Amino acid sequence: MSLWRRLWYTAMAHPSRAVEAMYWFATGRRQRARNRLRLGIADSAHAYRLWQEEAEPPRMNAAQIAAQVAQWDQPPRISVIVHLRDRLRAAAITRMLAALAVQSYPHWELVLVCARGIQTPRLAHAPRIVLTAEHTNSPARAIAIAMQAASGDHILPLAEEAQLTSDALFHLAAAMRDNSGACVAYADQDECAEGAKRQAYWFKPQWNPDLFLAQDYLSGICLIRADAVRAHLPLHPARADAAVYALLLAITGGKGAQVLHVPRVLAHLPSAQARRGVSAQDAPARAAAVARHVMNAGGVARIGPHGTVGVEWPLPDPPPLVSILIPTRDGLDLLRLCITGVLHHTDYPAIEVLIIDNGSVQADTLDWLDRITADPRVRVLRDDGPFNFAALNNGAAAQARGEYLCMLNNDIEVLEPGWLTALMRQAVRPHVGAVGARLLYEDGSVQHAGVTIGLGDAAGHAHRFERGDDPGYFARSHAQHSVSAVTAACLVVARHKFAAVGGFDAEHLAVAFNDVDLCLKLRAAGWTNIYEPAAELIHHESKSRGRDTSPQHIARYRAELAVLQRRWGTVDHVDPLHHPQLDRMSERYRLKLP
Repeated sequence: MSLWRRLWYTAMAHPSRAVEAMYWFATGRRQRARNRLRLGIADSAHAYRLWQEEAEPPRMNAAQIAAQVAQWDQPPRISVIVHLRDRLRAAAITRMLAALAVQSYPHWELVLVCARGIQTPRLAHAPRIVLTAEHTNSPARAIAIAMQAASGDHILPLAEEAQLTSDALFHLAAAMRDNSGACVAYADQDECAEGAKRQAYWFKPQWNPDLFLAQDYLSGICLIRADAVRAHLPLHPARADAAVYALLLAITGGKGAQVLHVPRVLAHLPSAQARRGVSAQDAPARAAAVARHVMNAGGVARIGPHGTVGVEWPLPDPPPLVSILIPTRDGLDLLRLCITGVLHHTDYPAIEVLIIDNGSVQADTLDWLDRITADPRVRVLRDDGPFNFAALNNGAAAQARGEYLCMLNNDIEVLEPGWLTALMRQAVRPHVGAVGARLLYEDGSVQHAGVTIGLGDAAGHAHRFERGDDPGYFARSHAQHSVSAVTAACLVVARHKFAAVGGFDAEHLAVAFNDVDLCLKLRAAGWTNIYEPAAELIHHESKSRGRDTSPQHIARYRAELAVLQRRWGTVDHVDPLHHPQLDRMSERYRLKLP
């Protein structure tokens, strides 16, 4: 794209950045000018158009696909299933079928099931089309009908009016062929508005079972092994918008299920279809499907913000004791606010609080610490050594009585009483390692919604600075899901799991990144770290000790950053919740632009 076109895009979205870029070009500082243009476009409605023109991987043509397929012993045979439920315009049906007709992968058929009252369309390409004789309005029944007629060993359920890219079936078939044990493969998608303008890209994460309970990010474009489908028929008569989702829950819920992500945009869906799975309109149907899925494990499904679905997992009876570890040094106003919330505005019944006094000297602080121990739930541990967050928590953990540890900063403010209960509902699950909360700044914007490895070549807080009540990137900050790491500003972990990985690294990561390192050790040991948005608190970040990048801390911070990068390879790492096409320099999940 020409410089002037980039400048035009930036000027329409951010005129001030366009003026800055022109100034830097005029003064000879071209790289700085290009960076201003890149940032300006990244925040604009033109970002995705620019990405399509300059960065989207090219489509494979028929000759390239034929050459590869010719080397396969048994090419996967695909049955594309379409349930025509609405009285679609003839043009809409034509567009959908035209996109299928140009598929470069040859081993597929189309199975059409029509709702009652929908006239079967007259279609060309008859050798590849199976028209079922039975009509039904039930999506669950439609799948069963289609499976009786389908001859493929893989099934692709396709939404009405969805358009596949010409190489879509090939990429999905190749993924399944290369991973014979996989049950499902899915791809990225976008919306196709009137006039065929592509918008609202959805670059999806890798397979994340907990996120799939919160939102349906597979159904828009996925390929399913036919024998897995047949093994779960007949389906429960789910509501219309959740039949395929309910089927996928059943198939992927099995132990050791392999689910593959093809990181390419392979489907363009109309707006009404593209938001299914993440919209408030179909949330009741998805919640009902999730409720049935988690019922045997004692889980209860609830509808959350922005079309998400949350699961409340059962707690043991009686609930296990949680030791809440809070390092502090003076700063009485912050500490008192934190402790008051923990002791008097938290509904979890079994807690002890260990305040780790790291050298307080102010008289009012010392007096308050002396008086607070009148509460039998509170102990004060004294450690006058240099500030070492990792060592302070390790030492307190060794003296804790609880089965579970809750690391909590002294600048945390409790907002609602159920925060610890929500965290513990996740932490007691056997496969779960660390659990983190949704933390907000004082202005209500997001401070922490999970930690993404590789951001800034290190680790960053996902969705930082989004407005707390905004959906953000596909409502991710509102959805329960597994993450690579969570912040120790509020982190719950079973004490035996904390001990099993050696706790925090007090020698090499005294202050920064020790929580990330802990979580990555837990994950390497086979446990899953969870972000729980139902636990929402205020984090008055760094008010008590200052920022890591301040002059007095920068040398120590750089040394700890180097440890993280060397130990975990964060410079080249692509987080499972991130995407190769998203910007590694942004915590807001923006497109990576040239």
